Amino acid sequence: MVGASLAGLSAARSLRGQGYDGRLVVVGDELHRPYDRPPLSKEFLAGTLGEAELALEADDEDLGAEWLLGARAVALDHTGGAVRLADGREVRADGFVIATGAAARTLPGSAGLAGVHTLRTLDDARALRDELARGGRLVVIGGGFIGAEVASTAYTLGLDVTVVEAAPTPLAGPLGEAMGALVSALHADHGVRLLCGVGVKGLSGERRVDAVLLEDGRTVPADIVVVGVGARPCVEWLEGSGIALDNGVKCGADGRTSLAGVVAVGDCANWYDPRAGCHRRVEHWTGARERPGAAVATLLAGGAVEPGVPRPPYFWSDQYGVKIQFAGHAAGADSVTIEAGAADDRDVLAVYRRAGNPVAVLGMNQPRLFTRWRKQLAATTS
Repeated sequence: MVGASLAGLSAARSLRGQGYDGRLVVVGDELHRPYDRPPLSKEFLAGTLGEAELALEADDEDLGAEWLLGARAVALDHTGGAVRLADGREVRADGFVIATGAAARTLPGSAGLAGVHTLRTLDDARALRDELARGGRLVVIGGGFIGAEVASTAYTLGLDVTVVEAAPTPLAGPLGEAMGALVSALHADHGVRLLCGVGVKGLSGERRVDAVLLEDGRTVPADIVVVGVGARPCVEWLEGSGIALDNGVKCGADGRTSLAGVVAVGDCANWYDPRAGCHRRVEHWTGARERPGAAVATLLAGGAVEPGVPRPPYFWSDQYGVKIQFAGHAAGADSVTIEAGAADDRDVLAVYRRAGNPVAVLGMNQPRLFTRWRKQLAATTS
């Protein structure tokens, strides 16, 4: 098991749950045991949730695994049946689960400049939390879900917050333009500045950042900067291994890769979606929890398993006291209608349709109705 976060832990649990009783080695490049990432931008960042509460393992859980933490994989020798680690060790195995996740993209030229952060790991969150506790002016580069959650948390902590988004409408990719505009309006509702349709030229400051320079010539003063411009799959270590790579590890609908005895799960895995007829890399908590079961079944059966149709992707976000839930794929929808609630109240249930058939659903503070629609969506797309 290469990767010791949620996807790797879920795969290890699935292996034991499906009857595998052999040697199990889990390799992770972080020193931490598996922890929950969604709270890092919210409760943990705000200081209302401690590190112990992030743990994904129960106190009495024992998978009978060997944990190699703080060990970075650098190569997969498929013919020799081994993973090589940065410290020179080799881990030999008959089967491999690739769960190396994704890493936050950085802003060119920002290395070594104090006050500039990304948020992906527990160590990232610790460093950012310490800075936010001092207060000041925060600029978030990127208006996606992570950036929006950081902005929301910083707002509750009393910071002066500005969000800079290169696209004309934040969240238009996952939610479409209309609903992306509706959700991102939460920033303005709470006095957080949102600058859209403008890119970032660079940062200013000698040892510590003091401003964000925009491509239109404006300067936004900053004491702290969070770069939230997406993530890249951590698959560089697999180059030259013979495994097919394409926006991550290219997989079938069951997690099977181009190499026998190797499956991939989590944020690094680009699974085939039989509904859409194309590959999709799903960077969501539920995918990392649910899909490893199918991949492990494929691994244990030597690939002789008929893949099922995974449930539509689901993710959630908490911003400014509003619970945002989404399931399905907005891309390809030809209409979106608000079925319940009112847009002005930021309390809506919206359904996306293609040729009259539901393909996605969005809820803002509509958990019960959203759950009902999510079940219906899964039934109609299976």
